[in-house]
Amino acid sequence: MLVAGFPADAFGTNCYVVATAPGEQCVVVDPGIGVLDRLDAVLAEHRLHPAAVLLTHGHLDHTFSVAPVCGARGIPAYVHPDDRELLADPSKALSTDLTQLFGGRLPYAEPEDVAELTDGATLALAGLEITVDHAPGHTGGSVLFRLPGAGSPWEAEQICLSGDVLFAGSIGRTDLPGGSMPRMLTSLREKVLPLADDTVVLPGHGPATTIGRERATNPYLLEVAGTGDARPAAPTRGL
Repeated sequence: MLVAGFPADAFGTNCYVVATAPGEQCVVVDPGIGVLDRLDAVLAEHRLHPAAVLLTHGHLDHTFSVAPVCGARGIPAYVHPDDRELLADPSKALSTDLTQLFGGRLPYAEPEDVAELTDGATLALAGLEITVDHAPGHTGGSVLFRLPGAGSPWEAEQICLSGDVLFAGSIGRTDLPGGSMPRMLTSLREKVLPLADDTVVLPGHGPATTIGRERATNPYLLEVAGTGDARPAAPTRGL
């Protein structure tokens, strides 16, 4: 398996490319702001051919380049239906400050071919079998993508592309429109904690981690598991 990731120019959003091997089809996960040249270089280096774009959620820092990536290759973008409207109007999930920051200076287009993700579904794309877990909280349509990790750089039993649900040492913020801390805690309890400790987590921002490491040290998972000493402060990461 080939997994390549790099941070976008804005907000450090991780864009990932996943394939069974060099020279094969691949999926692109979360193409954010300013990733096109770097993405093209990664695809050329490994002789990869995108079959689809997968979106962990609808925030602009994860979706900004989805239309050009899909449009140039005639491929679909996959998003959960609860975040579908954000592909047409990403400002619906921005705070007032962020709306003023972007202020129309970033041209955005909706992809032409959009497919909806379903909780518990398994996607057969580019020779990969990718399981979808709906994990709302950061946004209403946030998802995890899980796939077997054998043959990956980590030789893991499982890889989890967690978007902004789970980071190394933290979780995604829940104070933006569509966010909900109660729903986030439910997602952590029902979708994250049951994962095996050796599951490698590739988050939407920051370095890779494992479920075992986060189970032992992440204050939000400790709270959900009932083993934390005190409730952690409100999370601040993510757009």
